[in-house]
Amino acid sequence: MELRVTESSENELSIEIAGEDHTFMNVLKGTLLEHEDVAAATYDVNPEQSGGQTEPILTIKTEDDVEPLEALEEAAADVREKAVSFREAFEAAA
Repeated sequence: MELRVTESSENELSIEIAGEDHTFMNVLKGTLLEHEDVAAATYDVNPEQSGGQTEPILTIKTEDDVEPLEALEEAAADVREKAVSFREAFEAAA
């Protein structure tokens, strides 16, 4: 997975996540929105209307005193935990 920061400020971060599609981006966005310090989380995948963009761009806005990168790190850890829990439940059911 290749990441590239496209915009960054105190309470907002936009990051291009190469090689991902709606499946991963929806999970990550939904997990970000579960955190109370995240004011907004969206992503855009629209090459024709975004000047030739081909990779999704995730945008995170956080409440005061919370860095967006920190919120992203926490959400990524949560996604990993959910995936591990799902795998364990799936294997137990098999």
